[in-house]
Amino acid sequence: YLFAEVVQLSLPEDQKVSVTTITVGLSTVLTCSIRGALRPPIIWKRNGVILNFLDLEDINDFGEDDSLYITKVTTIHMGNYTCHAYGYEELYQTHILQVNVPPVIRVYPETQAQEPGVSASLKCHAEGIPNPRITWLKNGIDILPKLSKQLALLANGSELHISSVRYEDTGAYTCIAKNEVGVDEDISSLFIEDSARKTLANILWREEGLSVGNMFYVFSDDGITVLQPNECEIRRHIRPQERIFTSYEEICPRVEGQGAQSCLWASAVNVRDKYIYATQPKQSRVVIIDIQTQKAVQSLDVDPLPTKLHYDKSHDQVWVLSWGDMRRSSPSLQVIPEASTAEDQRVIRTPFEGVGDFFIPPTNLIINHVRFGFIFDKSRSAVHKIDLETVTRIKTITFRNYSCLPQAMAYTHLGGYFFVQCRRNRSLTPSPQLIIDSVTDAVIGPNGNVSGAPYVSPDGRYLVSADALSGRLSVQTLTVRGEIQLIYDLHTNTAVSHLTFQPSFAEGNQYYIYATSHLQTDVLVVELSTGKMNVLKNLKDPLTSKDWPWSSSSRIVKDSGLFGQYLLTPAKESLFVINGRQNTLRCEVSGIRRGNTVVWVGEV
Repeated sequence: YLFAEVVQLSLPEDQKVSVTTITVGLSTVLTCSIRGALRPPIIWKRNGVILNFLDLEDINDFGEDDSLYITKVTTIHMGNYTCHAYGYEELYQTHILQVNVPPVIRVYPETQAQEPGVSASLKCHAEGIPNPRITWLKNGIDILPKLSKQLALLANGSELHISSVRYEDTGAYTCIAKNEVGVDEDISSLFIEDSARKTLANILWREEGLSVGNMFYVFSDDGITVLQPNECEIRRHIRPQERIFTSYEEICPRVEGQGAQSCLWASAVNVRDKYIYATQPKQSRVVIIDIQTQKAVQSLDVDPLPTKLHYDKSHDQVWVLSWGDMRRSSPSLQVIPEASTAEDQRVIRTPFEGVGDFFIPPTNLIINHVRFGFIFDKSRSAVHKIDLETVTRIKTITFRNYSCLPQAMAYTHLGGYFFVQCRRNRSLTPSPQLIIDSVTDAVIGPNGNVSGAPYVSPDGRYLVSADALSGRLSVQTLTVRGEIQLIYDLHTNTAVSHLTFQPSFAEGNQYYIYATSHLQTDVLVVELSTGKMNVLKNLKDPLTSKDWPWSSSSRIVKDSGLFGQYLLTPAKESLFVINGRQNTLRCEVSGIRRGNTVVWVGEV
């Protein structure tokens, strides 16, 4: 009691909130300014959760002044840190940590040849914090003074468009992205050639196999269709009767009592634009397609009923989820290592049991290595955090206090948040999403009243949550301070079952979303920055859940990567190609049944 009487604590008014800005990769110290005689130990919190330094790799307390030391800051560390003296929570100091990131860019295409008189586009995608400013040089000279009707910059400089190319437009175009903490640059080369030389160049490219890229690979009942979206042209049809190179088995073996020979697929992934791995649930195997030769080169036996694949780029391995049977009574998780070599492949069984699903965060321009994934427990309110390299469980994160059975997850590196969709209870009332802080592995709590399946934009800045039952789309933004802010709620008539992000062609660092429904024929288009909605109508009926039991997304929508302008979505017996630049329907390709497994292959 005596101790409590003599403690006199103070915190200067101008230090109650402190903002620290640090560049990614550096170290920083957050100092607690609470002072006083016989001050009790300082307690640090992040997002309201007490930091336990024994559990944290890169955050330490050090020295006698109880400062917080963060080694090698990354974007996951941005956010709010508070300190208070033990027993005196009412007097606290808030540190807001902002993390700046130097620009990282990609240009497209690296090289192109065009004939005089046609238009040409050179694209440059840049990410960084703050948003980088883009400038262009031609052969080392700034192009700004040369801008005209013929030569224009679009989308904040992300695209250099030449409307009618001339021989003198040949050159090396350098895209430079710059912000307060760094600069990055890359070159896109343009050659203007006459028809004969361009034809010769195209023949050479085709012989070198360069014509197999920038295509959708669609896995349907009738084999594999390779579709070039710009011309809506089927470039190759790999039929069910074709043979697998190593085993000489048919790609889709004939089943006794079945009429026409047909295929059944559930999931497929692109492995570094070299191979496609695809699951055949009824054959309990994974087929490997060589993209360069466009042939099936190998099949791998896996556990019964493989229904989901994921390519972990950081460790070059494909994860395979098998159900065991249609009741999912004996699910298992297997790993195919060294997936991009595709030679003498083997399948490794993981030690995890009772797997309902799994989630591995995607990489992007800024985050190119992922260490951890999550396994959903089939029957418990919990997820297991796993080390992707050693394929071992690290810890269990429980949602028991929230009665949440996890259904889906998404991740943003801005603040390091995982968003967890909870399964609906029997009364069908939606449960709010939960947020996990990846720095502390603590459940922070509900994501406000936002429910539904979470989707995060490729740059990590937007979270879009789709509630299929109510038709509500919630759009939130992740700020540079690691805060999650609701921008708007959209109440739509679309029961969204899947959505994807399409980079905007009008505005840099912005997106449209394209959302499909498992019940309706329309595709919903939303401009994320404004909430403006558009509907592409009458894209025929989607597959029924009976025809597509493998996931709730019986009508997917597939984008064509960072620089692509086309999207593809299947109906029951056809494919629809959408032009994302014009937000219009490009074409319908008929006669392709159950083409709901789609892979985009970019530059090869």
